[in-house]
Amino acid sequence: MSRPFSAFRANARDHRAGILVAALSSAFGVALVGGVNILDAYIGASQVGEHGSVQVALALVAGIFFVIAVYVGAIVTTNTFATVIAGRTRTIALLRLIGSSARAQRRSVAGEGLAVGLIGALVGGAAAAALALLAVRLFVATGTLPDVTYPVLSPAMVGPAVVVVLTTWLASWIGSRRVLSVTPVQALGAAQERPAQVVRSRARLGVSLGLILSGGALLTLGLLLGLGVFLRAGSLLADLSRYGVLIAMLGGVLSFTGIVQAAPFFLPAVLRTVGLVVGRGAAGRLAAANAVRNPERSSRTAIGLVIGVTLITMFVVAASTWLELIREASAREPGVYEGAAPVIEGTLAVFTVLVGFSAVIAACGVVNTLSLSVLQRGRELGLLRALGFSAAQVRRMILAESAQLTVASVLTGLVLGTLYGWIGAQSLLGMIPGGGLMAPVLPLPFLAAIVVAAAALAVVAALAPTRRATRVSPVEALAVE
Repeated sequence: MSRPFSAFRANARDHRAGILVAALSSAFGVALVGGVNILDAYIGASQVGEHGSVQVALALVAGIFFVIAVYVGAIVTTNTFATVIAGRTRTIALLRLIGSSARAQRRSVAGEGLAVGLIGALVGGAAAAALALLAVRLFVATGTLPDVTYPVLSPAMVGPAVVVVLTTWLASWIGSRRVLSVTPVQALGAAQERPAQVVRSRARLGVSLGLILSGGALLTLGLLLGLGVFLRAGSLLADLSRYGVLIAMLGGVLSFTGIVQAAPFFLPAVLRTVGLVVGRGAAGRLAAANAVRNPERSSRTAIGLVIGVTLITMFVVAASTWLELIREASAREPGVYEGAAPVIEGTLAVFTVLVGFSAVIAACGVVNTLSLSVLQRGRELGLLRALGFSAAQVRRMILAESAQLTVASVLTGLVLGTLYGWIGAQSLLGMIPGGGLMAPVLPLPFLAAIVVAAAALAVVAALAPTRRATRVSPVEALAVE
């Protein structure tokens, strides 16, 4: 254990965002377990609690939310470690030059990931457990919750923390795979992103398409099962109809993983197109060209924002569609849903707070990846300054890149989030009495807020490191590794 923590201590500054992501993921899982325990007791004390299916549905939704949170945290951590490794290329190459093997370096990076996961999971889990206890006492004291026994703390709370440690370690191992391709000769030059032909390999394209197609098929199957299309078939598919949302969730994970893997193939082109439309002058044209010149870097920074926008849009659209489904079903079958309105509102309020954890996780990943990407371009920015670019022009170029990043990522995320949210709501509640197929509900004020927040996040994340980088003189910047 001492070796992973020694490597972690040597590179602690690189892992502040990783620890925060692990802490938030652990806090989300622990809070989710506590929240389900509270809601289970609350619903059990109400008339709706007489139907055991409500508790089953609640546990199912909670499990789905936690899987999504862990998945998002794992992608963010993988992205963060890949960005960190890109900035350490020369250091790793120097260690290779003096005799260290690529596998030893990768084990060292994975050890750092284990340390990040352990620290983050312990801090986040303990904080969430304490806050859950405090929240219950506060809600009972104010009359928000009835005065019944709420089993907030339970052994199940250990599970989320363990899962976060394991996924963080695995994410760091996956994110550090680039270490295997670093050669000793790279110690003689600056840290470089991998060339386009290496990033856009046929193997990567094949894996991406396989994941997208298989995930799309499972999404379609989950939607049809949730709508009860196969109930009259009298086959295995009819028995699987109650699990439509789980099959759809698996399809969403597979398809979105494929989209993340395929990002270097399509995102740079989207970024360049947007850049040519919104960019003006030398800084704008250079920003548009950078997207294609460095496909790995541009896709890695963009996918972080795509994840955040997709996640929030998915939850907003799913919640809105879910509520509309319940309203329409209640209008058609009023007797079935008598007394359910307060429980639905309370459940939605609790899960809205929990969903905020996932939003913060994604936001941390966006800020960290954008900031690291700008700081690691010190030599590139110094070269531009040496060629005659002023500090203001460099800042305009970075802002132009942030603008094209925001537009491309928001459009991609809105489309994906709407699709995933709608399928999630339909596959979960399509078969309820009085339910059925309906169009996705798009709450425009919330979607507008997502667009504004994404734009502000991208600009703020890029401005501070850009200002720091442009304060360095061109000669000093060119000397930076």
